[in-house]
Amino acid sequence: MTTFGTPNTPQATKVMLLGSGELGKEVLIALQRLGVETIAVDRYENAPGQQVAHHARTITMSDPAQLKALIEKEKPDWVVPEIEAIATPMLQELEAAGVVKVVPTARAARLTMDREGIRRLAAETLGLATSPYKFCDSLAELQAAIDAGIGYPCIVKPVMSSSGKGQSKIDGPADVQKAWDYAMAGGRVSHGRIIVEGFIDFDYEITLLTVRARGADGSIQTQFCDPVGHVQVSGDYVESWQPHPMHPKALERAQHIAKTVTDNLGQGLDGKPAGMGLFGVELFVKGEDVWFSEVSPRPHDTGMVTMITQWQNEFELHARAILGLPVNTALKSPGASAVIYGGVEAHGIVFDGVADALQVPNTDIRLFGKPESFTKRRMGVALAFDADVEVARTNAKLAASRVKPRKA
Repeated sequence: MTTFGTPNTPQATKVMLLGSGELGKEVLIALQRLGVETIAVDRYENAPGQQVAHHARTITMSDPAQLKALIEKEKPDWVVPEIEAIATPMLQELEAAGVVKVVPTARAARLTMDREGIRRLAAETLGLATSPYKFCDSLAELQAAIDAGIGYPCIVKPVMSSSGKGQSKIDGPADVQKAWDYAMAGGRVSHGRIIVEGFIDFDYEITLLTVRARGADGSIQTQFCDPVGHVQVSGDYVESWQPHPMHPKALERAQHIAKTVTDNLGQGLDGKPAGMGLFGVELFVKGEDVWFSEVSPRPHDTGMVTMITQWQNEFELHARAILGLPVNTALKSPGASAVIYGGVEAHGIVFDGVADALQVPNTDIRLFGKPESFTKRRMGVALAFDADVEVARTNAKLAASRVKPRKA
């Protein structure tokens, strides 16, 4: 039986999040509702999650010494990586020494922190279907990979980035230099390495939110949320909806791929099942065929739609799974989400039109509280539910359009 302490007492159950953006903020709220003491860590002060956590800490999370010192000082029961740019070898070292438990595991955090680790695991170790790909360390290698078989069109991504940063499509030779430069500017860690992927002619792409949690018999079991459909622009999510209709065979294959990769990422130091939590598995689908794209061992930006569609949203599922509690992935209502962008470059912006947005039927708004706005920075999200998912999509986009960020 799981026992929970009281926050800010010696008996507290403590969870540290490494990365405290809008996704981490919701995880922190879910943990606090279960009486957990929370520590929000980020690279800049006043990050969204730091505004709601019991404790806020600001460090360079990719610095092994800073990361180790903070974990040893705070002594959390769990460390939950929420971004990619973290000194994951140090997490592995601390986990192996029994200092802390990493969610889902330190190995999973290392493998998924860059696209090379997870792509090689999926395609080369697990034998899952993926797009053709090549890793490149220079513009010349990128051009050679395209000429040798990747072909046009193709997709270029930094091996380490998030929310589509640095990702672009190459339609022909004239785009190669521009795509390389954009990837170099968009990577979280600038070490000049990219992945180039052959283009798959897919019908649609989904996120399959996959949860590894304790079952009634105490064993780790895998459960799936209904598929989340989404639209991306330059690799960045702009709207999502749930459920996305799928051919039964395609859904079966998607679940098989998701379970295969998350079972592997959930292996403990002894190779046995250990890691729990929610994973966002991205997949391409054409008819009955399914290809693995990427996986994040944490809540996914497209999964923000679950805040209005599910009885337990993706953040609550993650929190409960981490703590060894039962989970419920059932859908409450079809629904949709649409991004609210900053639109301006400024600190401390204000938002007009929130009341007008909420006049749209069956909608809700989340403003993240990010201290600095960029034109294409995600500053909030509009949510809508309806029995007809297309109506929900229309209403979510309408609500988002009515929110007008501006300089104060």
